Amino acid sequence: MRADRLLSLLLLLQHHGRMSAAALARELEVSTRTVLRDVEALSTAGVPIYAERGRFGGFALVPGYSTDLTGLTSKEAVALLVAGSRAASPDPGMAPALASAMRKVVAALPQQQRDDATRVAGRILVRPDGMITRREAPADDEAPLDAVRCAVFGGRKLRIRYAASGEEPRWRTVDPIGLVNARGQWYLLATRDGVERTYRLSRLQDAEAMVEPADRPTGIDLERLWEERRARFMAGIREVTAVVRVRETARATLVERARGMGAERRDGDGWVRVELEFGGLDHALAMIWALGPDAEALGPEPLRAALAERAAATAARYGSG
Repeated sequence: MRADRLLSLLLLLQHHGRMSAAALARELEVSTRTVLRDVEALSTAGVPIYAERGRFGGFALVPGYSTDLTGLTSKEAVALLVAGSRAASPDPGMAPALASAMRKVVAALPQQQRDDATRVAGRILVRPDGMITRREAPADDEAPLDAVRCAVFGGRKLRIRYAASGEEPRWRTVDPIGLVNARGQWYLLATRDGVERTYRLSRLQDAEAMVEPADRPTGIDLERLWEERRARFMAGIREVTAVVRVRETARATLVERARGMGAERRDGDGWVRVELEFGGLDHALAMIWALGPDAEALGPEPLRAALAERAAATAARYGSG
């Protein structure tokens, strides 16, 4: 699991001085690509790792830098916790292992550093179950996300420029509570004017951590709060079961975006017919429409009508007049 592997990588470099990506991959029993991603994560989190090119090159820590679990500073512990949680696996079997590794990092710290690390760990949650099946691409710009983390971990108010579903982006000021990685998607749990809010970070366009302290209730159980909000969200969804004819080449994409799958059979000529569950008519409409000519909804009728209406509007917009 990644948090444990990051610590192992750090201690390997401290012990050996310099190691190639291939050597690190052998020691950690992962691919060289995974090693490169882990090195980048540690570097981004503030650990001074540099690369040396050439036949005898590799990765090394800046001379004079050394650490171990009992010697981590508060900043280093926070960096490892954040780096480990940022790439949380959506595999349900991995989340408990990651959480366990994060707890071990905190437990190994001296009391002086443990308080800060515990505060941060209590504001990050990794869960295998999300609110949606379709995963949105993460934001390209890390600056807004850094501002969010700064506000969450520092207990400060946060200004965000956020585009809610179907709306233009606008600025709002919130009181952050915590960050949740649920099925690979990051969410910010917060309050705004005393009202509970949940923001998907993939829709965040800009953010500014403020100086003013956040109004964050004490003794918050982030996991319980997330489960409560998720339960309310899921209870408000009216699921739609659709029968879809889809090209075999696009089948995996559509199935991944649905909330569940039922009966399936081949339809000939490279097509399959599959029964899928979606989180409402709008969800089904968006997922099927995204595949263009590679998918056709056979039912229910309201879904077919909505797709036909959108197709007619699109044709009219691009028609010759």
